[in-house]
Amino acid sequence: MVEWLKPGAFVGSIVFALIGVVIFWLCFIIIDKITPYNLWEEIVEKQNIALGIVVGAMSLGISIIVAAAVHG
Repeated sequence: MVEWLKPGAFVGSIVFALIGVVIFWLCFIIIDKITPYNLWEEIVEKQNIALGIVVGAMSLGISIIVAAAVHG
């Protein structure tokens, strides 16, 4: 039988994925609050491409850290 089809492994994967998403979202909100401007307004409404690239890189970094913490 495939390991990930077992109910315990499947539920555990879903729980860890949800924990990772929640932690990522909280980190993004914290970073948005400590910056001197509204990230969403700058990226979406003012079309700030440079800030979009920086926020994308930051999001990848936070995601890697959260994945390593949840996995380990």
